[in-house]
Amino acid sequence: MTSLWRAARGGRTETRAMSTIDDYMSALQDSLGYSGWSALGLTQTQPGQAAEKAPTDLPGYAQLFATNPVIWACMVARQMVFSAPRFTWQRINNGTPSEMFGTQDLRILEAPWPGGTTQDLLSRDIQDADLAGNAYWTRVLGDGDELVRMRPDWVFIVLERRQFRGGHLGWRKLGYIYQEPGEEPVPLLADEVAHFAPVPDPLATYRGMSWLTPVIREVQNDNLMARHKRRFFENAATPNMVVRLAREVSPEAFAKFKARMEANHQGVDNAYRTLYLGGGADVTVTGTNFQQMDFSSVQGAGETRIAAAAGVPPVIVGLSEGLKAATYSNYGQARRRFADGTIHPLWQNAAGSFGHLVQPPGGGTSGAVRLWYDARDVPFLREDARDAADIQGVQARTIRTLVDAGYTPDSVRAAVAASDWSLLVHTGLFSVQLQPPGTAMSADARVRSLVGELESALRPIEGGA
Repeated sequence: MTSLWRAARGGRTETRAMSTIDDYMSALQDSLGYSGWSALGLTQTQPGQAAEKAPTDLPGYAQLFATNPVIWACMVARQMVFSAPRFTWQRINNGTPSEMFGTQDLRILEAPWPGGTTQDLLSRDIQDADLAGNAYWTRVLGDGDELVRMRPDWVFIVLERRQFRGGHLGWRKLGYIYQEPGEEPVPLLADEVAHFAPVPDPLATYRGMSWLTPVIREVQNDNLMARHKRRFFENAATPNMVVRLAREVSPEAFAKFKARMEANHQGVDNAYRTLYLGGGADVTVTGTNFQQMDFSSVQGAGETRIAAAAGVPPVIVGLSEGLKAATYSNYGQARRRFADGTIHPLWQNAAGSFGHLVQPPGGGTSGAVRLWYDARDVPFLREDARDAADIQGVQARTIRTLVDAGYTPDSVRAAVAASDWSLLVHTGLFSVQLQPPGTAMSADARVRSLVGELESALRPIEGGA
């Protein structure tokens, strides 16, 4: 496969028009002497397309983001918190995460492009993942060192069959192909692309899935209810009515009556006006109003399902049903659920995705340093910082108690960190002073002896006095 990518990235000996993935992969096959797709063993999701293409419609989901207030609120809540931390290095000591530090190698993540910041990078990262299920970035060294965002629906994941014990065992990722409409494809190796896909697609090997996919019906229903409210107000802001006229009324008279009634009573400006009818006219109210069909509950239930799919508690984004069930007095519980259950896993995934685009200190050969995130300055997590300080205070008191009880400091530290009391090792010393058994009694005896000697020395003096 190395020769395949060498041919893909090298020059061609003949001029050939290529405007699609099919044309590009055909050129690769010709250059390698293959005559059919099966020879390459590349997976296809559509006939003639040698790539795993995302099935989501990014423009359609982007339209939902721009027009649906619930989608907007959930995505912006995720984006604002997700984009708040900084990238940092973290040491791994004996398999345990330890201190965090920074180096100049992180500059590319702090200024990913001219004028860009870490917050800009993470905002686009989570937005692509929310809308398309995938976010793709590559590092380009040319006139300047920068990270380039690749639009998710223009990226193809190229796979090949994995041969194992004479058969096929799944697929191996060979690389990526980026192709803008009408432009030449750009091949990229697997280690040249940071692929962020927090929710795996169960029908794909490496592709992610947007959280909007399972709630698309709820989004459509929410849009329909918004249109219903608008039409309700546009059509007099009252329930539907049926107006009956006598048979003797001519079609011309009926048309005039209809036009006059609509002119005087249709629309928000004419709502609640008194209706006057002529002889023979009869009005019957049909349909239901908002109160009768409990409109707010129906709409609120749909909003809650959308927020649940986004991993955002409804109270965080101020949805009505969420505020009924949980007021801002227990906002902290919802905030912790959002941070621990949604944001922290996303941060961990993003750090791992960008990790192979930057060079860790020491060349990364020892594996003792990893790319991580520093959320200590994130305002949204200040309550968590206080809770962490309380936990550290309890641990400090536990360490002091165990050391005073005679356990070795190193074993106490390991036992508290791992929550495993079997790691404790006793020194054989007791009491606060950690003296060997009997030492304290010998010291008391020596004190009594000194006191006795002092009294004996003072008796002659007292007798002479």
